[in-house]
Amino acid sequence: MPQQWDADIHLTTDDVARLIEQQFPALAPVQPEQMGIGWDNAAFLVNQQWVFRFPRRTVAAKLLDREIRILPLLAPQLPLPISSPIYAGEPTADFTYRFAGYPLLPGRTADRQFGSDDQRAALAPDLAGFLRALHRIPIDESVRGWAPPDEFARTDIQRRAPKVKQSLIANPAGLADADIQLLIGRLDTFAVAYLRPGVTCWVHGDLYARHLVLNPAGGLAGVIDWGDVHIGDPAVDLSIVFSFLPAAARRMFSDVYGTVDPATWDRARFRAIHYGALLAEYGAASGDQAIKALGAYMLHDALA
Repeated sequence: MPQQWDADIHLTTDDVARLIEQQFPALAPVQPEQMGIGWDNAAFLVNQQWVFRFPRRTVAAKLLDREIRILPLLAPQLPLPISSPIYAGEPTADFTYRFAGYPLLPGRTADRQFGSDDQRAALAPDLAGFLRALHRIPIDESVRGWAPPDEFARTDIQRRAPKVKQSLIANPAGLADADIQLLIGRLDTFAVAYLRPGVTCWVHGDLYARHLVLNPAGGLAGVIDWGDVHIGDPAVDLSIVFSFLPAAARRMFSDVYGTVDPATWDRARFRAIHYGALLAEYGAASGDQAIKALGAYMLHDALA
């Protein structure tokens, strides 16, 4: 596995139980079950009621700090539940990062309940309404003074397009050569027409199928994993239109979300291609076939 995917620290379920019981004795006896391991965090289901997330690397610890500070401010202003932390664990001699516990949002993530085109299209109004509310949360100057910006320039097409093109060529994710060349051509077109965002707002920052929670009926039940939340380009989140929703649902999304200028849509489509290439690369390197397949789907969707 390439070094950039390696973790700084690994926890066992015994480690997790001990850390939680030390700081939150009311939860004892802690019975953790590993839920999943992502790029940045390991997640454990605790007592069938709480989800605790533990950073796996230094940069992830900083992202978790964001959630602890920011999400309680955003959650009351959003139309769907989000993974806002209730428990904030402090560093110890055994585990040098903060960790957090959240109420379990019942359901399955959309990558595990992907559904048909029609089923995903049915999510467009609720998804659009959620992003409309998030992107319109007022931000005063005092908040802008401390809120994190987009340190990674996620939608700077001119800066990022060359690396994305290299990734597509090196790891085509099962796409035909003609499709890869079409994606590369679109990247070149976007780069020529690139305009910086005129407005910034609160954005999730990492919105894709694995961070959407669906209820048993297939409806949108919540949005999780907010470690990349920041004030930035709404196109970062609008990329979900080109990476998850079928093409036929895009007008339905726009009718609810509202008017989006063409340059923002270009940046959103670029972000979908970039993230699809990244997920396909990560899935291939880590052996995570579900993520690899999701990356390939995102690239196919961005072609439509």
